Amino acid sequence: MTDLDGKVVIVTGGGSGMGRDTSLALGRTGARVVLGGRRAEEGEAVVAEIRAAGGQAAFRITDVSRPADCAALVQYTLDTWGRLDGAFNNAGLQREFCDIHDTPDADIGDVIDINLKGVLYMMKYEAAAMLASGGGSIVNNSSIFGLKAMPHLAYYVAAKHGIVGATRAAALDYAARGIRVNAVCPGPIKTPSYDRVTGGDDHMYDDGVPMHRIGKPAEVSAAVLWLLSGASSYVTGALLPVDGGMSAA
Repeated sequence: MTDLDGKVVIVTGGGSGMGRDTSLALGRTGARVVLGGRRAEEGEAVVAEIRAAGGQAAFRITDVSRPADCAALVQYTLDTWGRLDGAFNNAGLQREFCDIHDTPDADIGDVIDINLKGVLYMMKYEAAAMLASGGGSIVNNSSIFGLKAMPHLAYYVAAKHGIVGATRAAALDYAARGIRVNAVCPGPIKTPSYDRVTGGDDHMYDDGVPMHRIGKPAEVSAAVLWLLSGASSYVTGALLPVDGGMSAA
């Protein structure tokens, strides 16, 4: 992905899991990476790792459920490097498995605020910056559960389906204005979030995944970098499953 060299890319939730791996991969391409996240220690550690390898990166405390934080992250990026070329809107969370009538109100609110509203807020400010910069590529992190349902997760499925709809609509908004908007839809991926939800059981989803294994963060970041790069220049409004075949079943 040599055309990412020198590009300025935001990654939300960049301190761990898929966001961390994507940030490190972008750093290796020569992209200038701006990480946003709620945990400074994790974010700064990734920045240090990128810099130690000769890359360029910066971090800003960001809670994507707050529009002012999203606007400030984009402005920080513009103040630091003068432009915005790409974004991976990755920040998200999942809480407990339970039927909707047993789902705590706080879980519904937090997941909708961070997973869905956070993507909408980030796209709002990213698109404005990209229009001023001459275009760009936005990649949203949805889920296999943005394409299909799963019991005991109605609140999470609703948020991820919302990202799918928002991605498609925004892609149409900017298709003729130089901004591409796509989404990756990962299946179960080995991340700290996955371990929290499953108790670290790497085989919990084996029977539901045609490949009979969970995925690696690097398998998602490879898809994200392709969508951010010029190699996918005729792709917008796409939903790319990275799911071991789950969406085909």
